[in-house]
Amino acid sequence: MSCGEPHETDCSEVLDHLYEFLDNEMPDSDCTKFEVHFEECSPCLEKYGLEQAVKKLVKRCCGSDDVPTDLRAKVMGRIELIRSGQPAPEEDVTAGAPVTSTPQE
Repeated sequence: MSCGEPHETDCSEVLDHLYEFLDNEMPDSDCTKFEVHFEECSPCLEKYGLEQAVKKLVKRCCGSDDVPTDLRAKVMGRIELIRSGQPAPEEDVTAGAPVTSTPQE
């Protein structure tokens, strides 16, 4: 996605790191670059708003569910692999995780 206009920070960089921005997991200098980009680029601002809304909805609907310890460890391990630049295995990290919700009728 791109608005077709040149920006100091490229749209692809912003979208690749959008969740880091949403989760406040990036340095302040990078946050500032992203904020400037959102002021200039309405498609990226729209994507940011959509992802922010989804994140709030998930937190509201699922925020009180306990995550199984082994699933948390697998997910954190995968995140560390990705951050270190190593390829992550293709296995399903949720396989074998207990289902905590009941089906709706």
